[in-house]
Amino acid sequence: QVQLVESGGGLVQPGGSLRLSCAASGIIFTFFTMGWYRQAPGKQRELVASITTVGRTQYVNSVKGRFTISRDNAKNTVYLLMDSLTPEDTAVYYCNAERRVQASVDYWGQGTQVTVSS
Repeated sequence: QVQLVESGGGLVQPGGSLRLSCAASGIIFTFFTMGWYRQAPGKQRELVASITTVGRTQYVNSVKGRFTISRDNAKNTVYLLMDSLTPEDTAVYYCNAERRVQASVDYWGQGTQVTVSS
């Protein structure tokens, strides 16, 4: 029914760029705040970036100025453009869809691996 499918992960060199995509189905996309989380081995999952239904964006301090989140409502897709990547960005990146009115709902993608290494 509900699916969030991430793509675009892979191996990149330090200083490189990568664009992640998350295609959503089974939800009314415009009702949801969309976010990107990441989790590295031995660390807690952290919110990297989010974008609300009206286009307001937020970023964790460590990626400000390097990452850009955007959404295309016509395609039910959210993107994360990552520039100037460092090894500290290595993690599994997860797409999240969140709605907090009437009833709280959260959906998660399966994750996509991003590895930054030379």
